[in-house]
Amino acid sequence: MGPASFLMLPPRPSKPRSTGLTHVLDPGVTPAQAADVLGGGAPYVDIWKTGWGTAYVDARIGEKLGVLAAHDVASCLGGTLLEIAWAQGAAEACLAWAHATGFTHVEVSRGTVPMSLDAKHELVRRAADRFVVLTEVGAKDPHQRHTLAQWGDEAERDRAAGAALVVAEGRQSGTVGIYDGDGSVREDVVDAVVDAVGLDRVVFEAPRARQQAWFIRRFGPGVHLGNVALDEVLSVETLRLGLRSDTAVATAAGTVPDVGAAEPVR
Repeated sequence: MGPASFLMLPPRPSKPRSTGLTHVLDPGVTPAQAADVLGGGAPYVDIWKTGWGTAYVDARIGEKLGVLAAHDVASCLGGTLLEIAWAQGAAEACLAWAHATGFTHVEVSRGTVPMSLDAKHELVRRAADRFVVLTEVGAKDPHQRHTLAQWGDEAERDRAAGAALVVAEGRQSGTVGIYDGDGSVREDVVDAVVDAVGLDRVVFEAPRARQQAWFIRRFGPGVHLGNVALDEVLSVETLRLGLRSDTAVATAAGTVPDVGAAEPVR
């Protein structure tokens, strides 16, 4: 029996898509675990980020990237590893290794080691000739708060340097960057980033269900969501489709929002 099809739901473009990207955070699962997640969830996962430096210590990382490729899921090297490599003068070695290993995307960030914006943008340019580049904006330190102008300026300059997508910082905890300490969304920051580069180029790190629901209610099911836990892939898709009470008002009433259509992000 095929998937159910008796409800009016928001249209979801097939992959590769440019609306409603779901970006997941891999804490270091095995190839078999990745295959299990994608066995039912592959249609709903667009970008798979290997968190922190897990890819560096994973002897089976090439095998896992093969699993992702077989399921049409983009593989992204997390920014922390590239930051550490840059700090040690090994950024080019890191990029060469990532390319040879099979990564299709890399994240360029500056939240772990001291790095100027100019240095960040030079790293973006160096990576963009081999990878789709995602950049991260916002501080990981809860005591460090950028101004709205700084949020918007960094996002805009990241795009100009060659970033395909800008990731708005929220961390795995969902308590920094675009969030207050209690996990509530800082709406003025969200608006500043969207105003700077456009909604279609922003991935909002949203590890908590209430945060995911907030973005979908605010921007619709076509919003890009990041740092989704591997065991919440189907849960996020039900939020997008209005199959949970948090986002069910429109679909329950028979009004189906249109997520729009555009060219795939490259």
